[in-house]
Amino acid sequence: MQSQDVAPRPAAASATDPVVDVEQAEAALVEHYPRLVRLAYLVLPPGLGRNRRVLTAHALTQRALPRGRTSTSVIPAQSTGREGDPGYAFVRLQVVRTALEAGLPLTRKAWPKRSQLPPLLPQVWGLRLFPRSGGADELALDQQLSALSGPARAAYVLRGLEKLPDGDVRKLLTAAGVEDTDAALDEADTVPARYPLLDSPEFDPCSLQARPTDLMRRRQHMKAALVAGAALVVCGALLGLPGEGWAPDGAAAPSYAQNPAAQAALDPSRLLKVPPAAWQSASRSDFSVWSARGELTGDRDLLRRALAVWARPGETVRVSATPGTPSGGPAGPPQLLYAGAVDNARVVILYDGLRIARYAEPKDGTAGAAMDFARVDGATGAEANAVVLGRADGNVRYLMAPWVKKAAERDLLKPGSGAMALTLTDGVTSPLASPAAQESSCTSWNVLQVTDGQGTRLMSDLGELVPARLTTGRPGSVKDASGAEELRSWAPYACSLSAVRVQGVRTVNAWEYAQQPLPEAGGTADWVCTRAETWRGGGTRVLAQFHTPGGTYGAVAAKAENVPACGPRDPHVLAGVLWKSQGGSWYLLAAGSRDTESIRTTGGVSASAEGGLLAAKTEQGAQAELKGTLENGRAISGLR
Repeated sequence: MQSQDVAPRPAAASATDPVVDVEQAEAALVEHYPRLVRLAYLVLPPGLGRNRRVLTAHALTQRALPRGRTSTSVIPAQSTGREGDPGYAFVRLQVVRTALEAGLPLTRKAWPKRSQLPPLLPQVWGLRLFPRSGGADELALDQQLSALSGPARAAYVLRGLEKLPDGDVRKLLTAAGVEDTDAALDEADTVPARYPLLDSPEFDPCSLQARPTDLMRRRQHMKAALVAGAALVVCGALLGLPGEGWAPDGAAAPSYAQNPAAQAALDPSRLLKVPPAAWQSASRSDFSVWSARGELTGDRDLLRRALAVWARPGETVRVSATPGTPSGGPAGPPQLLYAGAVDNARVVILYDGLRIARYAEPKDGTAGAAMDFARVDGATGAEANAVVLGRADGNVRYLMAPWVKKAAERDLLKPGSGAMALTLTDGVTSPLASPAAQESSCTSWNVLQVTDGQGTRLMSDLGELVPARLTTGRPGSVKDASGAEELRSWAPYACSLSAVRVQGVRTVNAWEYAQQPLPEAGGTADWVCTRAETWRGGGTRVLAQFHTPGGTYGAVAAKAENVPACGPRDPHVLAGVLWKSQGGSWYLLAAGSRDTESIRTTGGVSASAEGGLLAAKTEQGAQAELKGTLENGRAISGLR
């Protein structure tokens, strides 16, 4: 990691700078504490380690208050309620300055600054704290940020997290003591602008996971204080030593809690293994009737390691969980779905009635083990058709339900092309290209086509353990996207699925809620609403998309999160878009669902129309708000 050779120096304040007192700064710190701690965590050098980085971020933020009345010279325009707040500007500047100082190397020529030393407070004894693990995108971004210098990392974070333009970033970095701000901005440009990822739980030092510290070292310290023989007896009784060492548990952390229920949950001999034909006579089709498959279902050592890592993953284990999925150990013996070799790894798939847990370790050892969790409560039928076994070289392999008859690969962008059959070996598919790894370009979107006892269904890999089911139709009466008409309906909007990757998505529905004749004989455009439902209930994402005749892709006209619009509880939607005709004229187009009685606009455009369609001539860049009235008299607002 590169470092700034010259320590940051505060910028001089002028007599005209706003004055900030302690109370004003404290109010800003308390109100925006989670954002300020996230800012510090992202700017701090990753080389500190996740535990010290978390504690240092909190310490620097808590020490950002002024000692008395002071002035601040940097107050860039803010958003989300922080605009023009000199208290927030001062505290943020202090956080950035001290986070940059923490990344400076220690030298013999000068006393270390307080921010360069381990924080005195806060301290948590006996536990290591770190944010929840994100997905592959967050991991890649964290690695790219770790390669930047401190000022460049601060520039990237101020752009993405604080939404500051480059001019304001320069002012803030200069005030924080950075001498070459242009170089910092240029270096920050080398990392792709994936700013929404900065809001991920991966970088949230206020939502933490706890693991024990090195219990063996702590035990040795206790021994030093007690009589050697008595201490050995006491510690052996508390920690279960000797007899239960680390080696059988592989990459798991030391055992720090023992009770009969916990021990039963970690006993490989108590794993539930469903008979192969159980699903044929079962009254339901879900994960509970999947039989145990794979050539390593009898490998007790592998199964023991998988269960132990599930209960207490060690510091070297990469743990990930979809949003809203708890990652704690099982309450009782889980069900074994699979244990076998997949590409270059040994993989175990377990199910506890609420979650799918996937354990993977290299074939040549346990270093680099990974544990992934996905919530699947209530999954039945199509939602319990497939689980991701492994990913390699941009491809994905699935373990299919025992009732699946055929599996195939299909490009959702090309509805007229046929499906390519996948081989099924003991329920495991041959590899198919996954769209989850696509970064920016979207020239194809390969989905899994499944044929089971109820029909044919489409499922898309969104970077999680369980693929999302794709449907079409009006909310409340949706159907699987499998026929020719449904495939054509989905084709222009397939690439928009990238907006809901790694969000714990259960199903995504595409609903064509309106068709609109375009002005100046421009043909007929389609209005489609896509709604992604999650396993946890919250976090739903809605996109209103506009597709012009002959266009390859739909354009996102409006989007919202956690709203009932376009869903079973509120099957209505209203959205608008600025559209340029072939003659060069600009129009505001708006469309509502079929029971919209009237539409009107306010703001930069003043227009109204009876019915669910509106077209008003306007200027480029015009902004307006949409209001609609349903046939039952209820008022609705435009999706945004």
